[in-house]
Amino acid sequence: MPVIAIIGAGPGLGAAVARRFGREGFSIALISRNQSKLDVMAAELKAGGLTACGYAADVLVPAALEDALARAAAELGSITTLQYSPLPSREYLKPVLDMTPELALEALRFSALGLIHAVRTVLPAMRQAGGGSIILINGGTSVKARADFAGTSVAFPAESAYGEMLHDALEVEGVRVAQLVIPGGIPKLQLVNGIDDVADRIWGLHAVGGPFRTMLIPLEDGRE
Repeated sequence: MPVIAIIGAGPGLGAAVARRFGREGFSIALISRNQSKLDVMAAELKAGGLTACGYAADVLVPAALEDALARAAAELGSITTLQYSPLPSREYLKPVLDMTPELALEALRFSALGLIHAVRTVLPAMRQAGGGSIILINGGTSVKARADFAGTSVAFPAESAYGEMLHDALEVEGVRVAQLVIPGGIPKLQLVNGIDDVADRIWGLHAVGGPFRTMLIPLEDGRE
């Protein structure tokens, strides 16, 4: 069975993506910091007939993240899709005049460096198989900086730049790298089917090749 690893898995988007990919025959590796919450999510997915397991790790602790991905691959099979979507801390949404070097560094470690560690763990198997997908989920500050969201305005563009370079480098090898930009809180975006519409878009990024960046809705329509 193909396997999707969802880094930053939670009861909202992470669970919706898990259900969407599960319907397509994927096993699901759920990764976030809280093992007990992951166990609840995994149990709910299993009750729906899906294969799922939780692996606790903090993206700010590279060794723990790499270990979680390695354990998932050992137990479920090689990871064929990686979704990187950890929810940024509210600390990263401070005004630019309150930004400190320490906070900027942590935001970069959370978004860009965490992704790099994750990719370097799963990419060798994807390249060997000649296929796979890496999907980044970011907010609107990955496209346009906001002075009141200083941390993500620094970190998301770095994550995006790495992802776009990966897209260009890996396209010829059959590994798809894509970014979905969600410019606002999903409940406020007035989508017809809510979060399931977002999960469908993410499935499309995996299943169909295309440009690196996709906007869920136009940036100017966002309510972030």
